[in-house]
Amino acid sequence: MAASQSRCVRREFTPVLVGLCAAITLPAGCSTDARTGALLGAGIGALAGQAIGGDTTSTLIGTAVGAGAGYVIGNESDKAKHQRYGHGHGHRRAYHEY
Repeated sequence: MAASQSRCVRREFTPVLVGLCAAITLPAGCSTDARTGALLGAGIGALAGQAIGGDTTSTLIGTAVGAGAGYVIGNESDKAKHQRYGHGHGHRRAYHEY
């Protein structure tokens, strides 16, 4: 198989592999928004890095930057939830007036 044919085959199967990875990892979920953000950011960053640079180095850089940005955004969401709901993420405190 020539080098150009090999690239063509990879381009055809890349969306399939990305979709398969997303289908496997996304339903598993993460315990915090920071972890979920890091996971989603890594995936989006990898896709962006590959689209922009077209090589492995660009993909890895995009993955790292995306994971970092996703973690920061998710961590801020976790902080906001902690301030809003208290220690139990997603659980409202019961206030009783006596």
